[in-house]
Amino acid sequence: MSYWILLIASLVACSIGFIKYLWFISVGYGLAVSAIGVALAIGFHDIMGLPEWLFCGAFLIYGLRLGGYLLFREIKSAGYRHVLNPELERSKHIPLFVKLSLWVTCGILYTLMTIPVYFRLLNNEPADTMLWVGLVVTVCGLTMETVADMQKTAAKKRNSHRFVDTGLYRIVRCPNYLGELLIWLGVFLSGTTVLHGAWQWVLSILGYLLIVWIMFSGARRLEIRQDRNYGKDPEYQKYVSTVPILIPLIPLYSVKKYKFLVA
Repeated sequence: MSYWILLIASLVACSIGFIKYLWFISVGYGLAVSAIGVALAIGFHDIMGLPEWLFCGAFLIYGLRLGGYLLFREIKSAGYRHVLNPELERSKHIPLFVKLSLWVTCGILYTLMTIPVYFRLLNNEPADTMLWVGLVVTVCGLTMETVADMQKTAAKKRNSHRFVDTGLYRIVRCPNYLGELLIWLGVFLSGTTVLHGAWQWVLSILGYLLIVWIMFSGARRLEIRQDRNYGKDPEYQKYVSTVPILIPLIPLYSVKKYKFLVA
C-alpha cells in the first residue's frame, strides 16, 4: 500500500478542523489516527498477523476514545469552553491559507507518528519480540491516558475550581501526556528491528521526536494556565514544587521558561 493512501486517510479525517481550526490538533488528531489504523488494516490485511491486527485495533480505539473525549469535554464542560473562547475568537480571523497549511502539516504529522508500523508492514517483516514489546508499551500508555482523563473528569466534578492532584496526578502533573508519550514510544519501538535504510529511520525518529516536543509544549501551556489560575494557592505551590511535570522520578518541575516550546 502506498504512503499516499495513508496520507489521504489522515487528511480526510482531520479535515474536521475546517469547522473549528483547533480540531485539526484535537478531535481531528484522534480521527486521523483511527483512519490510519483502518487504512493499514485494509491495505495489508493479507499479510498481517495477530500483533499487527492488535496495533491497528489500538490505533482505532485510541483515536475514537481521544476524539470522543475531547468533543464531549468541549460540549459538556463550561469551564473548558471558557478556556477555548479566546482561541475560537482568534480563529475567526485566521486566513484560509493558514488553515490549509495547518491541515496539511497535521495530516503529514499523524502519518509520521504511525509510520514505524506502516514500514513494518510495507517491508513485510514477520512478527518479532520488539513488535510485542512495542504493543505492550502502547497499550500501557493508552490505559494510563484513559485512566488519567477519567480521574481528571471525576476530580473536576467534585470541585471544578481546584487543580487535580489525586490518582495518577500524584506521580506526574500531566499523566495523560505521559500516557501519550508511551503510546508513541511503543509504536516507534515496534519498528526498530525492521526499518530499512536511512530514510525509514529518519522518518520514524522524526515522528517520535515531534510528538515528544508537542507533549512538552502542551505541558508548558498547561503549566502557564494553571499558574495563572492557582498560583496564589499554597497547596498548589507545594504540589508543583514536589511533583514532576511530565516524567516520573525526573526532578523537572517546570518547563515554562523554555521558549522553544510553543506557548
